[in-house]
Amino acid sequence: MSSGFVISFSKKCVVVTGGNRGIGLAFTKAVAKAGANVAVIYRSSPDAEEVTAKVGKEFGVKTKAYKCDVSDTKLVNETFKKISDELGPIAGLIANAGVSVVKPAFDLTIEDFQHVYGVNVFGVFNTARAAAKLWKENKQKGSIVITSSMSSQIINISGLNKPLTQVFYNSSKAAVSNLTKGLAAEWADYGIRVNALSPGYVMTDQTAHMDKSIRDFQSSQIPLRRFAEPDEMTGQALLLLSDHASYMTGGEYFVDGGQLIW
Repeated sequence: MSSGFVISFSKKCVVVTGGNRGIGLAFTKAVAKAGANVAVIYRSSPDAEEVTAKVGKEFGVKTKAYKCDVSDTKLVNETFKKISDELGPIAGLIANAGVSVVKPAFDLTIEDFQHVYGVNVFGVFNTARAAAKLWKENKQKGSIVITSSMSSQIINISGLNKPLTQVFYNSSKAAVSNLTKGLAAEWADYGIRVNALSPGYVMTDQTAHMDKSIRDFQSSQIPLRRFAEPDEMTGQALLLLSDHASYMTGGEYFVDGGQLIW
């Protein structure tokens, strides 16, 4: 009897940047549950190694946390080579690291811009290129899933006709959505697929501490009338990483509870 539709990453390695908290941790758990060995790249979280090891123990797979600033090209390349040697070969990447600065546009600085774009755009590019280089050199195929946001299409709101003031974040997500298409076009001949997953409002540590009036207002605008749980983002990511999505590249897939209907 057929076992039905199954996604398995047994004996494969998947890298998740920012995979130790929020949506990233949900991705880490999901690929581990599907049998993958998981390399988590983090920047500074003191509990990243502990969190990553706990996932490995829970699902009986190899996991390891690697401290790395994704905006540092040399360090990223070295880290991916190390991951490949220790847990690899790498089969997939979820480029999930992201940051925001919430300030009125009049108050934003060049340092704010460099912080947001350094992680959200250049950091994504760095990690994607590092994985793709390994695959090209080793004549391997691979799949990259980039976490963008529905903010690539809209301006988030904090009240009626009141924008959430994060223009660098929103524009960085628009940039990374287009970056996805460019990388997909360049790397298709190498058998490397690149897609973007764009979440809507998700309940994370950051949104949990958001002003309740803002969160309640945003929830009232969602057709499903609630924030998503992080694990509700993982199904699309697993599909895009898998061979079931062999004809899917250069796409941006919105998992937003129907928010963009309106």
